Amino acid sequence: MKKSRIALVAIAAALLLAAPAFAYDGVVEKKTFAMPSYTTVGGKTIKDVKVGWESYGTLNAAKDNVILVAHFFSGNSHAAGKYKPEDTAPGYWDSIIGAGKPIDTDRFFVVSSDTLVNLNAKSPTTVTTGPASIDPATGKPYGMSFPVITMRDFVNVQKALVESLGVTKLYAVAGASMGAMQTIEWAAGYPDMVERAVAVIGDAEASGELIGWLNVWAAPILLDPNWNGGDYYGKAEPNAGLAQSLKIVTLQAQGVEWANKNFGRKWAAADKNPLDAYANKFAIEDVLDKAGAGRVATSDANAFLYLVKANQLYLQDAPSLDAVVKKIKAKLLLLPAQGDLVFPPDGVRRTRDALKADGKAVEYAEIEGPNGHLNGVIHVAKQGEAIKAFLAK
Repeated sequence: MKKSRIALVAIAAALLLAAPAFAYDGVVEKKTFAMPSYTTVGGKTIKDVKVGWESYGTLNAAKDNVILVAHFFSGNSHAAGKYKPEDTAPGYWDSIIGAGKPIDTDRFFVVSSDTLVNLNAKSPTTVTTGPASIDPATGKPYGMSFPVITMRDFVNVQKALVESLGVTKLYAVAGASMGAMQTIEWAAGYPDMVERAVAVIGDAEASGELIGWLNVWAAPILLDPNWNGGDYYGKAEPNAGLAQSLKIVTLQAQGVEWANKNFGRKWAAADKNPLDAYANKFAIEDVLDKAGAGRVATSDANAFLYLVKANQLYLQDAPSLDAVVKKIKAKLLLLPAQGDLVFPPDGVRRTRDALKADGKAVEYAEIEGPNGHLNGVIHVAKQGEAIKAFLAK
């Protein structure tokens, strides 16, 4: 594979746009859900809350065919289809959402929403309330005065959204990575509302290792002098630190096989030996630099930090894996990815075993592929039949 193509592939994967050419039938409409105010799990009130959302399929008369899809750390609500026919790529899970696909829109009404503090705060296709939003009390961006947000806060806003549609029970909740974390939060937090849960590349343990890695993700932003304690709106932004943070996420998400198979010890430029000068890079360094820089234009550094904190606070009201498991009533399908460095299959198997020991209905299968954690996005259709069969039960 030529170096230019390797770079393009890596950047596309970092953007999580590596989706099939086909798309959910019909043009997808991005809508906005608004709440006059929302009180966080931490007891802080946020006024004028808005999040974007979209849907695929038709809500039936009984309003009992709803599947909620929650997105990953760097994603937004765009899970399937295209906003315009000429869009380059469809939503990230288009391979499994649509007519006749595993999440069959001939049968189900699929709802997907942007989270609070969404990373893509600068994107025209993202609607979110977070640190870059204007505080009505001051007329200025919140910055780091924005309340700390948890995974349960994401879920609570989603709950308000589906309830505004007259939905009182979810046929299923599904999501990848941070979306899997929200899926488990749904099942544990609102056990009587969730019938089925499909957790892809995620588990029910808020491990110390995960908390530590999230700290590493955030570190470059905090070290960038332009971050200025979060007060950078209207000034020079901490783009260098944000790019480095996104670079770290890309490497950990892609994993070992992707790095070694595509790059190994290749040089970034054939005539620039890394031995000759420090500035001469290896190919993987060059690709990771470009992948991080490619996300900066649509991302907000403070939102990145708030997402880190929300992930660290995952299932904060449950002191142990067993405590989480006891709250859950839904049937579960756990789909880890081989080579995942973020949520290794060993951890997902611990969740599976704890659920089984508690007598819960749980199924397990692994997603194969060369992209580590991102197998759960790029190659999720490899377990499409497992998803389809699970949803049929």
